[in-house]
Order: sequence, then C-alpha cells, then structure tokens
Amino acid sequence: MDNKTKQVYNYTVILEREEDGGYHVFCPLLKGCHSQGDTFEEAIANITEAIELYLESLRADHQPYFSYQLTVNSYSIFTCYFASFFPPFPLG
Repeated sequence: MDNKTKQVYNYTVILEREEDGGYHVFCPLLKGCHSQGDTFEEAIANITEAIELYLESLRADHQPYFSYQLTVNSYSIFTCYFASFFPPFPLG
C-alpha cells in the first residue's frame, strides 16, 4: 500500500520485553497479529507492517475491518517481599 492510498487506523499494541533481549509485540484486536524486534523502535515498525498486511488480507477477502472501540485500563500491581528480623507483632 503506497502512502497516497494509506488511511489512518488506530490499534492498541502490547509490547513485552523478552528475557533474552528484544521485544515481542502483538495487537489484541487482530487475532494472530504478532511480531518482534531487537529494539522498541524495530518492534513498533514490525508490528505496523504486520497490521498493514493483516488489513490488506481482510480487504482481499472482502472482510470488514475491526473498527469498534477497545477500552484499556492500566493497573499497577506491586509485589513486596519482607524479611522478618523481629518476631511478628500481635494483631489485636
């Protein structure tokens, strides 16, 4: 798809840092649309291309694009580990 015919679509992508380096990235709305990259920027470029190809395949098969809104909430979850140097305090 050349730049003259491109249309703007907004899709949420999720990046996960891999243990051995690099990033795994996917679009939850487009089932099976995954990619990866050695850097954050490369992962974004790769998933952008993957999404473009995914949408091209939908168009070729005369399938509708996914256009409904996706709501994403961010939550912070903290895990704390305490070392006990004193006997536990009575509760009550």
